[in-house]
Amino acid sequence: MATNVVRRYQQDDLMKQRVLIVEDEFLIALDLGATVEGIGMQVAGLANDREQALRLAPSADIAFVDVNLADGRTGPELGRRLAEEHGIAVVFMTGNPETVADGVKGAVGVVQKPVMPSLVEQLLKYLAARRVGMFAVVPAQMTVFR
Repeated sequence: MATNVVRRYQQDDLMKQRVLIVEDEFLIALDLGATVEGIGMQVAGLANDREQALRLAPSADIAFVDVNLADGRTGPELGRRLAEEHGIAVVFMTGNPETVADGVKGAVGVVQKPVMPSLVEQLLKYLAARRVGMFAVVPAQMTVFR
C-alpha cells in the first residue's frame, strides 16, 4: 500500500511541472502549449525572445527552446542561463540541431523540428521524471548532451 501512495505522490509531482515555451513562430508555440496542457501540465508562458523568456523563467520547471528567436540566434545562451541560473530542464527544439550538436552547458538535449505531439509528450514525461528523481527512458529522437 505504501508503494501505491509513493507512486501517486510522484505522479502528482510529475503533473505539477510548469513548461516555458520559447519559440518565435507563434503557431508552433500555440501547438506546443496545447500539447502541454493536453497531458495535464501547465504552460508557464510563451516567449519569442531572450528578454521575455528570462522574465518568465522563475515560474518554469521545464523549457522548450528554439535556437533562432525573434532577437536572433540567442537560444543556446538563453538555454544555458535558464538551466544554470533557474534550474530549468532545457531541451532545444530546432530545425538545425547541428548548431547545438556539441551541447550547451546545463541543457538536457535537442530534438529536430518538426516535433510531433507524441514526441512532446515523451519529452515532457522524461523531463518531469528526471526532475523528481524517477527513472525514465530517454526519447529515441532526442540527442542527449553530455
